[in-house]
Amino acid sequence: MAREAFIFDCDGTILDTLPDLVLLTNATLKEFGLPQHTSKDILSFVGHGARALIDQAVPNSTPEEKRIAVFNRWKELYPTFGFEETIPFKGMPSTIETLKRTGVKVAVLSNKFDAATKEVTERYYPGVFDAIHGECPDYPRKPDPTGLLKTIAELGTIPEKTVYVGDSPVDIEVSKAAGVLAAGVSWGYNPEPVLVSAGADVIVHAPENLLGLLSR
Repeated sequence: MAREAFIFDCDGTILDTLPDLVLLTNATLKEFGLPQHTSKDILSFVGHGARALIDQAVPNSTPEEKRIAVFNRWKELYPTFGFEETIPFKGMPSTIETLKRTGVKVAVLSNKFDAATKEVTERYYPGVFDAIHGECPDYPRKPDPTGLLKTIAELGTIPEKTVYVGDSPVDIEVSKAAGVLAAGVSWGYNPEPVLVSAGADVIVHAPENLLGLLSR
């Protein structure tokens, strides 16, 4: 089947954002006098959106009012700490451009909050994607398939002709829920066996290998 759209997760899939997430999260926690975390800790918090990250980063005893305050401050600080160490994964920009040259539509759908998703994606992939969406009321957090299905419709195609590319079990789950081909990437923030266990249809070991899915 000829594929008409490739939709990508952001963190751990098209961009290596972990170094900035570590700096940002620890800077926010420090302001509130809360314990900071290692990169490994923060990596384990990634994948379910910014609020989920903060809920895991603060101590379990933290009152809800303070959790909200930490989350809001994290978002305020994002433009300061959210970009400097981030880089595209090697080979991903050229692969996406090649996909576009074949006539395929490309988009981003992330659990990162919407403004940050748009800002960081446009910084490193300016003018590349046909649609960019992060978590917001109209695009609820994955694995809810609502946002993915809306993005597919926005691109003018159908689930059966779409590939969703991601690095986490949540990405595989949303793919299955929406009826699209679930492509797990091995260079992201979760090991390959985790993606296989989640039910990935295919594991991609290098960005250029995505081109092989055009007719799958």
